[in-house]
Amino acid sequence: MSAGDLVFLTGATGFVGAHVCDALLDRGYRVRALVRQDGHALEQREGCTTVRGDVRRSGELVTALRGCRYVIHTAAMYSFAPRDRALMHEVNVSGTIGLLEAARIAGVERAVVTSSSAAVGPAHRGAPATESDWGESHHATSAYHTSKILQERAALAARIPVVTVLPTAPIGAGDHRPTPTGRMVLDVMRGRIWATLAGGMNVVDVEDVAVAHVSALEHGRARERYLAGGENLSLSELWAQIAGAAGRPAPRVRLPYALAAGIGVADELRCRISGSDPAVPLEGVRMGRLRMHVSSEKAARELGHHPRPVRPAIDRAVAWYREHAKAA
Repeated sequence: MSAGDLVFLTGATGFVGAHVCDALLDRGYRVRALVRQDGHALEQREGCTTVRGDVRRSGELVTALRGCRYVIHTAAMYSFAPRDRALMHEVNVSGTIGLLEAARIAGVERAVVTSSSAAVGPAHRGAPATESDWGESHHATSAYHTSKILQERAALAARIPVVTVLPTAPIGAGDHRPTPTGRMVLDVMRGRIWATLAGGMNVVDVEDVAVAHVSALEHGRARERYLAGGENLSLSELWAQIAGAAGRPAPRVRLPYALAAGIGVADELRCRISGSDPAVPLEGVRMGRLRMHVSSEKAARELGHHPRPVRPAIDRAVAWYREHAKAA
């Protein structure tokens, strides 16, 4: 690998993808970024060009992929809305399969695919999850997490060398959509979270996730998975850090899981009838009782992944949302 190599990047207008684009350019790579026909334009940077297309129409991407030495595939669909479940499988699973086959036809040497730490499942017997774990039995009712498990299995079976990166919950500036982690930050900033569940999660600076993708491209072993995590926190600890950055009181009420699940089931039924987005996602409630804690020792050892403390990334996220008038 050398400076100036051309990388085909999907998802460059997304939260993780935008930071991966910056990390690639900073490392001296050239980037050819895939942007959806209906997507917003990518900010122009030296060394980055864009092409319009859709991973669901992978046969049309072969021409755009020609001349690229590598692929980094960060594009994905994430939604808790029941109406989006079939589309999520089409984008996340079928789209990945098609893209990697198109890359093989175009002569791409190597690909990095963004999976999710949810694909390893929660901590078990008090030990954080590792890359040897798979989460099917834990997330059969979560459409997104199921799609990421299926996506990763398909990617590792592709006919070109593939490395998968499994970020935990990334946080930082520039989360436009926002992602579920960004939504947590916004909800705490707006005072919309008043209770918590007993679970926990691993939270990581999105800039460290981006660097981990480039390191996986350069040093990752083909057919291997790498967890790119940061700090293992309880939900109460996470709310306290976000609330401290936002100048808000942290939620202190511990909500019984059965009550939260009942609210989620009712909201799921409302969404199925109305076609709207959930206010209390049942999938999120189910995740909220689990400790989604992981170990990133493999990525530290093989990729040099040494994440920084997450609090500065939380501070940057809060400041970014305030600057962009998304929260008070």
